Parts: sequence; C-alpha cells; structure tokens
Amino acid sequence: MLPLFTVYGPWGRPDMALFKFVSAIEKGEPIEVYGEGKMSRDFTYIDDLVESIVRLADVVPAETSPLVAEDIKDSLSPVAPWRVVNIGGGNPVGLMAFIETIEACLGKQAVMTMLPMQKGDVQSTYADPTLLQALTGYLPQTSVEDGVRNFVKWFSVYNRTGS
Repeated sequence: MLPLFTVYGPWGRPDMALFKFVSAIEKGEPIEVYGEGKMSRDFTYIDDLVESIVRLADVVPAETSPLVAEDIKDSLSPVAPWRVVNIGGGNPVGLMAFIETIEACLGKQAVMTMLPMQKGDVQSTYADPTLLQALTGYLPQTSVEDGVRNFVKWFSVYNRTGS
C-alpha cells in the first residue's frame, strides 16, 4: 500500500487546490482558504511520486526481504507479501506559504475568502519517508517553489491550447 501525500503537478486533478487557486488568481477571482489558512500539507510533486514508485518496483515485499537497518520500522506483513510505504517528503508546507508561492509564480495577489475548517479535514498531514528512503535510497526532491513554478508554466500552455 502506498499512501500518497498531496500529489500535485501537470495533468493533476482539476478539483485540487492548485488548479483552483491558479485559475482563480489568474482571473482575479477569490479563492476559498479553508482552516483560515492555518493548515499544512506535505506536497509531493508528480515526478517524485513516479520516481518513488519506479524505485519501489525493484524492492518487492517478500518474507526474505527484511530491511538492512535494524532501527527502521518496517511495515512488512508477516502473513502476506505487502508493506505500507508513505510517498512524500516529510516536509509539510503551510497553506499560506503555498498560496504565496503561487502568487509569486503568477506575479499576482490572491483575493482570499477565509473560511473555517471543513468537517472531516485535519490541520496537518505529512509523510514519514524513512521506510521509502531505507528501501530505495530516495526521498522526494522537488521543492514546492519548483513544483508550483513547473505547474504554472504547464497550466499557462494548457489554458492557451485547451488540451
């Protein structure tokens, strides 16, 4: 099982915050900021997700594949060939910092409608990437600044061409 932590990037889900925020800010429309902006997320750029999965494909869970480091807690099942590996960098970013990054990439200020937390939402989410790194030697590398900049460039072309 691969829990994914706030995956974003080109060709992502249009109902996610990055799509909504970039589109609205470009048009000068307000964005809805839940949790009054006090939330944080462990944003994972799509390229890092793909790289993590490709590397994990080479370390198939098996009874004979324990970790080499004794101090790493492995989720390897004792009854079936599977384990839980978080895909994320373990570096939560505040929602307001995320919005400021989008603003900087667009060169425009967001008009924000501050709203309370949505029912069922949580203040902060983040991955523990220790097992991912132990198994693959890899940690997601793309900073939110680079990932948002890449997305904004792609979004601009996507909106111009309509595809």
